[in-house]
Amino acid sequence: MLRFFTNNKLTIKAPIAGIVSELKEVPDDVFAQKIIGDGIAIEPTDNILYSPVKGEIVQIFPTLHAIGIETKEGIEILIHLGIDTVELKGEGFTSFVEKGQNINVGDKLLEIDWDYIKDKVPSILTPIIITNMDKVDKMKILKLGEIKAKEDLLSINIKKFK
Repeated sequence: MLRFFTNNKLTIKAPIAGIVSELKEVPDDVFAQKIIGDGIAIEPTDNILYSPVKGEIVQIFPTLHAIGIETKEGIEILIHLGIDTVELKGEGFTSFVEKGQNINVGDKLLEIDWDYIKDKVPSILTPIIITNMDKVDKMKILKLGEIKAKEDLLSINIKKFK
């Protein structure tokens, strides 16, 4: 059976303002070694998390420390707010969305009290991970260093079967 690929592009926006760095900077091997996927990390300088894409909330952890979004193109994005923040059991996080909800780019997802959180966890560095890299042909980081929320962060060429 022959399969033909065509590429679709997807731009992922910065979900939060901060300083963009590579995943290898994240002080957690699961992220730094790209075990669950590839992406980027942001050290937040703001407390509002916005949707980086149009899609659906497919996972929101009861502890609100991480959120999973699937785009209409089938790309799965995990945003993990800080490292070991699961231990906070939801304290410091306020959610504005629920599982199954459709979202647009720029929709407010969560509010995070970094002042409360930062002294209780190893890092507030926030990985933004593509968890199904098998669907990605190419990923390009569009900006390192300082970024504002909703600015272009990643460009993805998506594999597509025809």
